[in-house]
Amino acid sequence: MSENETLRATGDYVGATADELSRKTTADKMAGGVSQKALFLRRGRIALHEDRLVLGAWGEAGDLVLRRADITSVEVRFTDLYGRFIGGLLNAGKPLILGTVPAGEIYLLIDRKEFMETTDDRAWAARIEEWLGK
Repeated sequence: MSENETLRATGDYVGATADELSRKTTADKMAGGVSQKALFLRRGRIALHEDRLVLGAWGEAGDLVLRRADITSVEVRFTDLYGRFIGGLLNAGKPLILGTVPAGEIYLLIDRKEFMETTDDRAWAARIEEWLGK
């Protein structure tokens, strides 16, 4: 990162692609009710820069770097892949879902508090939408 570059926000994430979540077994989902780390095997730092969103340590190739044109949608909601039963009864447990060109649909839990079942996903969705100019 250069001296002149502005870092807008950082946090910790656990994540998975929609494809990865769709392959989870009933046993995996039950384990996910105890700890989301059973469902979300990708984890690292998320960083929003002026020109990119970076999911650190996303895969074997390293970071997933997303430019504005790489992000097709931003939502915070429960789905069939990650519902209220797994994510917690509170709306604060809804995942951040990004539609992306390079990785397809990805589910993120950012700065999740295990005991409280809360995330900073809504704030991140607002940040990303602002960054995208939506």
